[in-house]
Amino acid sequence: MNYVAGDLRDQLVQVGSAVVGAGLVVGSGGNLSAREPGADDIWVTATGTWLDRLDRSDFCRVSIATGAVAGGSPPPATGSRSGAGQFPTSELALHLETYRARRDVNAIVHLHPQNTLLLDALDEPIRLITTDHAFYLRRVARTPYHPPGTAEVARVAADASADGTNCVILARHGCSVLADTVELAHKRALYLEEAALLTFRAVSAGLAHRLPATMPVLDRA
Repeated sequence: MNYVAGDLRDQLVQVGSAVVGAGLVVGSGGNLSAREPGADDIWVTATGTWLDRLDRSDFCRVSIATGAVAGGSPPPATGSRSGAGQFPTSELALHLETYRARRDVNAIVHLHPQNTLLLDALDEPIRLITTDHAFYLRRVARTPYHPPGTAEVARVAADASADGTNCVILARHGCSVLADTVELAHKRALYLEEAALLTFRAVSAGLAHRLPATMPVLDRA
C-alpha cells in the first residue's frame, strides 16, 4: 500500500480496508482520525461506520478544542448511534483528549486486535521481539478498564501517551496507536499485533520466560 499526498480521508479509507483485511477489527468496531500538521481540527470516522466500507462521506470534521462538528452540529451524547455520516464516533473523546495532550500526533488508529487484547486480559505483557518492533513501537502502555466512549477511558489513554508512548492498550476494549502520519500509525498497529501474536505463541508453548523483557530502542538512518 502506497500513501500519496492528498485528502487525509482517502488515506484513512485505505487504512480502514487494510486493518479489517488483517483481522485487527470486525464489524463496525474501531475508529480512525487524522489532521494536517498543526491543524486545529480533525477528520474522524462517523458513528456506525464499517472500516472496510468507508468513503469521504463517512468522516466528520471536528474542532479539537471544543469538540464541535463543522457545520454547527453539537457533539453527540455518549453512546449515541444516530447513523453513519451524521455524527462522529462515540469514541470521539478518546481522539480529542490525545490530540490535546500530544501536539506532535497527526493520526490515531483505534482498533480491537485479538491477540493484543487476549494477552492483556491474561496480564501478559507484549514483548518486542524483532528490530521492527523495537523501532516502530518502542514501548507499549497498558491502562485499566473503563467503559468505551467515556471521559475516563479518554483521560487514561491521553495520560498514558503524554510521555511520548505511541501504543496504548485499553483493557478489555482495544488499542490506540498514534503517529505523525497516517501511514506510520497504520504500520505501528500492524507491528503491535505481530508482536502480540509472537508473544502469544511463546506463552502457549510455555516459553515466554525465554523472551527478553525489553529490547533496546533502535534508530535508523
